[in-house]
Amino acid sequence: METWSVAELKVARVCRRLLEGSTGGEGGTNMPCEVKPRFVVLYGSQKGQAQSLAEGVAEVAEEHGLVAELSCLSQNEKYNLEKENAPVVFIVSTTGDGEPPDNALQFVKRIKKKTLSTDHYKHLHYALLALGDTNYANFCNCGKTIERRLQELGAKQFYATGYADDGVGLEVVVDPWLEGLWKAIKGALSNMDSDRTGYLKGEADDSPKETHDSTIPDVQLNLLSITDRQSCELIRESVETVSKFATAASSSVPATPTAVSDLRPAFPAGSPGLAPESRGTASVSTSAPETQTGDAGVPHVALAASLTHSLPPLSESSLNVPALPSPYLDVSLLELDTMEQIIGPLNKETLHEVPISRAVKLTRGDSVKLALLLELDISAHPMMTYHPGDSYDVFCPNRATEVEDMLHRLGLHDQRNHQVHISLRKDTKKRGAQVPSYISHNISLLYLLTWGLEIRSVPKKAFLRALVEHTRDSVQRRRLQELCSKQGAADYNLYVRDPSLSVLELLAAFPSCSPPLSLLIGQ
Repeated sequence: METWSVAELKVARVCRRLLEGSTGGEGGTNMPCEVKPRFVVLYGSQKGQAQSLAEGVAEVAEEHGLVAELSCLSQNEKYNLEKENAPVVFIVSTTGDGEPPDNALQFVKRIKKKTLSTDHYKHLHYALLALGDTNYANFCNCGKTIERRLQELGAKQFYATGYADDGVGLEVVVDPWLEGLWKAIKGALSNMDSDRTGYLKGEADDSPKETHDSTIPDVQLNLLSITDRQSCELIRESVETVSKFATAASSSVPATPTAVSDLRPAFPAGSPGLAPESRGTASVSTSAPETQTGDAGVPHVALAASLTHSLPPLSESSLNVPALPSPYLDVSLLELDTMEQIIGPLNKETLHEVPISRAVKLTRGDSVKLALLLELDISAHPMMTYHPGDSYDVFCPNRATEVEDMLHRLGLHDQRNHQVHISLRKDTKKRGAQVPSYISHNISLLYLLTWGLEIRSVPKKAFLRALVEHTRDSVQRRRLQELCSKQGAADYNLYVRDPSLSVLELLAAFPSCSPPLSLLIGQ
């Protein structure tokens, strides 16, 4: 008896519903619902970065007219690559000395079995985004291992693999890779459509004469030139000329990535081989001249570019900003008559405060990251014993002065000792939403800002995008849009990422921005 995969059963059920809907009911003929093309997103993540990116892809898929089926690589029951007939997107990180994340380890072992034939995945069409850090050995080794094995088993790549380096900033590769992904998925779906149509008609796809070259041509992985783009009738209506190749225009049309070519492993930010995708971004056409007037009527004169001010052409450009992250947390502060004040993450008996007696810089001045050798003075704790090879946990609370500044900045200083209650929003659209596991229960707001949140972290572009919604002044709002946009990538690197600007410093620079506490926790 022939067995059907989960995906095949879903297709059959959809077809049955469409046929039943077209025959009509009591009220007459029913219009069949639109069936959106599907693709699969699989992730392997150790610390949550790859998972977050995968969830982001799944969340915005509907905006591109697609349906994403999201699964962790460890969830074998939710996907079946052996029978998958939709494009598959892998997003994986690397941990340790080039090892797969814990939730991808079994998948890697499974596909590395020597008993698998060279055509095991001949039907599979995939794209892969690998996360790594060049400061460590075996850069992106998990992603490279998966890709090498997929190709050895006959899988076909429909989009160039991205190798994102945390040493210089993941967004340098991740942002352009994600922008081009949607066009690549649609191209792969188009090329695979004949196979799916044949299946729905009951045609057997077992002819040995059919080859990849004759049925599913490779999707080329570089974008068309501007000239080619203008000559393409299907794309012309939604193309905005990339600013690198065109002069400033008085009006703009959201840009759409064109076809793809030249299977290169990765691409730098600003590469001419990438263009913004209109449905995944919001088009902002607010013009900001050199002299700007805020909502309070105070003129903002930009004599030079800075964190808070931009100059042409950026200040006069239309922007492609990231989609607004879906809010998913409800945070309330409860005033209690009595509440045990937690002052640290561990019992006092196992936590020792010791001074740093010596610090030696181990890296050169031109190194991407700083490495220090620290000597700790434990002479005040004679009972604190250790042996060679022992490991220490180092807890670094935020500075008390910075916590106080953050409390004042959020307007919550009077509630510093209130209990923080965090729950998921019932109406959230965020996939896989959950309360952060690193935040303890029954803690005060003071404890949360001291031990629970990294208020010195560099704000991500998604966080800047969310801040826009809580900024009153129009000039400051425009500048935040610029910093999180594709067009403002250079300014983001120069004024935010490179100087390691903290959240508190950013909020100080934009005084009309008043984010809720839930936004800081969620980001």
